[in-house]
Amino acid sequence: MNKKDIQHFRKHLKTNSELLSIDHIYSAYVMKESSEVYHEQLISFDLLEEEQKELFLNNFKKLLSGQLDEKMFVLKFQRDVETEQRSEEILYDALTSEDQQSWQAEISLLVDKMFQERHYETDVVVTFIRGNYLKPGNKGYEDRDEAETDILHKHGFIMCTINKTQMPKSELLFDYVEKEFKYNVMIDPVINLKAPLSGFLYPTFTEGVSNVNRVLYGAEKKFKIDDYFVEHVLNAEDTMTAEDDKIVFEEVVNQLAAEQLDTSTLSKMYEEIYQVIEYHDEEEETDPTLDFRDVEEVLKKSGVEVESTEAVRTAFETVAQDSRIELKAANVVPKATSKSIKIKTKVADVAIRPQDLKYVRQVKMDGKLCLMIEVEENTMIEGFEMIPEALFKQD
Repeated sequence: MNKKDIQHFRKHLKTNSELLSIDHIYSAYVMKESSEVYHEQLISFDLLEEEQKELFLNNFKKLLSGQLDEKMFVLKFQRDVETEQRSEEILYDALTSEDQQSWQAEISLLVDKMFQERHYETDVVVTFIRGNYLKPGNKGYEDRDEAETDILHKHGFIMCTINKTQMPKSELLFDYVEKEFKYNVMIDPVINLKAPLSGFLYPTFTEGVSNVNRVLYGAEKKFKIDDYFVEHVLNAEDTMTAEDDKIVFEEVVNQLAAEQLDTSTLSKMYEEIYQVIEYHDEEEETDPTLDFRDVEEVLKKSGVEVESTEAVRTAFETVAQDSRIELKAANVVPKATSKSIKIKTKVADVAIRPQDLKYVRQVKMDGKLCLMIEVEENTMIEGFEMIPEALFKQD
């Protein structure tokens, strides 16, 4: 499931969508002290008032906000789960159940797993929706009329969010009728639907094809995966964030080429990885990745002398504790469409685009380190045009 697939699904999470419909909604209120379900409710989504529908749909949209590998993660289910109730099987049975009682029974099993050994700091509300999603299986559909539903594929889906509750603030009100000030005390907890703690979409969708072996997990904050929820609730495999990929890549390269890195070499290295991303087949479900052999090839093409393939494998083993790990190519390079490279010094900070890194040099002038940037025209500083200065003698 790529960014485009998620955006299309999220776009149609609305009450008047012709491509997405919701059948039922299940909510459970769970107490923080005991982690027991205090109340649960299953009703037809159509029976909700429009304002309620909007609140819930915005909640699920919020879960699908952010970037892949930052706040959203496509996860594989574990194959060797030591439990009688694998979440993959529960979700599949719920997805294919023919009546709402069977669906509720499966969802209740999942709710039990969520709070079996987990206590939240506040009371929480778990919400599930079940519906159908119409998605084209061929490219070029965006140019067609959405009314051509005969070319669409129908997919069932389940979504879940967990939201914390909070006590409302006491307020001072003015009563227009009685003409007096009143102290208003609210005792009913408010469900915070604007910031889900976690949740998921099952199954995933890629180019109009659903994959019941994958689940899209949504985190509360960037790069903060709830390991307990992923491993014990979803029974999914561990995954790395974009930040993790970048850290591993940087440490591996520093181990192998720290004394050979200059701006020209770094620029070539990024260019090589951008080519890997550019020539990747967009129809493939997975994003392009780099293993230790790929990193070795990138370094060599960038002009770095690598001792051996074994040295690269050892570096992966040392940094990531697993030489078989594969890093997503898009996660280890700066974003190509913005000034994503940050150059920080004690004197000044500079932001440039990756393709402009070749115009930057770190040089020594009169024994001092200097940052030199090649420009095509005179520099403007505070409205003043600077004239070129003669360089000192280069060491």
